[in-house]
Amino acid sequence: MTVSIGAKTEVLIEALPWIQQYEEKTFVVKYGGAAMVEEDLRETFAQDVTILKKIGIRMVIVHGGGREITEIAQKLGLSTRFVDGQRYTDEPMMEVVQMVLAGKTNKDIVARINQHDGEAVGLCGLDVHLLKARRQRPRQGDLGLVGEITEVNTEYLELLLGNGIMPVIAPIAVGTEGEVLNVNADIAAGAIASALASEKLVYLSDVPGVMSGTELIHSIDRPMARDLIESGVIGAGMVPKLRSAFNALESGVRKVHMIDGRVKHSLLLEIFTDEGVGTQIVSQPEERP
Repeated sequence: MTVSIGAKTEVLIEALPWIQQYEEKTFVVKYGGAAMVEEDLRETFAQDVTILKKIGIRMVIVHGGGREITEIAQKLGLSTRFVDGQRYTDEPMMEVVQMVLAGKTNKDIVARINQHDGEAVGLCGLDVHLLKARRQRPRQGDLGLVGEITEVNTEYLELLLGNGIMPVIAPIAVGTEGEVLNVNADIAAGAIASALASEKLVYLSDVPGVMSGTELIHSIDRPMARDLIESGVIGAGMVPKLRSAFNALESGVRKVHMIDGRVKHSLLLEIFTDEGVGTQIVSQPEERP
C-alpha cells in the first residue's frame, strides 16, 4: 500500500513536539526477544535507535542473549537450569555467558547499528568497572555467579554520551572479589537507567505490554497496578517486571515503557505517536507520552 505525501507529513507533524521535548535527554533501551533474533527486526531496531540518536537523544542499549547462551551451552555439553526464573551460572556457564554476551552478540549489535552510522561502541560491565555487583541471593536456591548491581560508572557513560557515542552494554559485572558475574538484562537496564536518571527506560520484549485480559493497558500507575495484581488481572509473570519498573521510577527515571519488539518500528511508534503501541508506566496518572 502506497502512503500519501499528506499522511507522511501528518506523521512528521505529530512527532515534532516529542522530538523537541526529548532532545538531549537520555533513553535506556533493554533489547531482547524476537527483535534480537529475526533478521528484519534486527535491522529495524538498528535503524530506530540510530534515528533517535541522530535527532539528539542520548541512547544507551542494554542487551540480553539468553537464547544464544543456551544454544552454545548445549553445543558444549553444558546443561541449563533456572532458579526463580534466572539462569544458574557456575564457572563453565559463566565462560559461555561472557563469550556470547560480551563477544559475538554484543559486537553483532554494534556492527549493525554502525552500518547506519549510529556511532555505537560495545561494552560490558568489566570495562572500566562499568558495572559493579554483589552476589544475588534468591529466596529459593543458589544462583551461582549471578549478581545484582551496586554501582554504575556513570562518569564514563556520560563521557561517551557527551561525545556522541552510543554505548551498547552486555550485562556482565565485576563482583566484590573481582569475580565475573552474570546479571539479568532487565535488572541491569533498570540499574543503569536509574543511575543516569534517564528520561525513559524502554523494555523491548515479546509481549504487547501490560494486558487486562485481551486488552492492552496503555498507561498504568502504581495504585492501578496494585489493584490489578491483587484482583488477579495481571499475571504472575508480569509482576516482577512491574516492580522493577516502579523501582526505576522511584530512583529517578521519569517514565518506563514496555513494548512489543515483534512489531516493526515499535520503538519509534511508542515514542513519537500520541497513543503509542505499548504500556507506559508512571508514578502518577498522566497523559501520554
